[in-house]
Amino acid sequence: MVDTPSPIDVQKYLGGIDYPASKDEILDRAKESGAGEDILHALQNIPAKDYAKPTDVSAELG
Repeated sequence: MVDTPSPIDVQKYLGGIDYPASKDEILDRAKESGAGEDILHALQNIPAKDYAKPTDVSAELG
């Protein structure tokens, strides 16, 4: 079982993204920022919608 990355760890890879942002934009930013597989996997599992602010993304990560 893979541990879910902390919201703080995830947000480190989303710096500079403009909100609102779609799931695809969030994934693209994380990839461009060099996020690891654990973070990319967690972001791939969030619902496909627009996120108004960083805390909305964090809330979906649990």
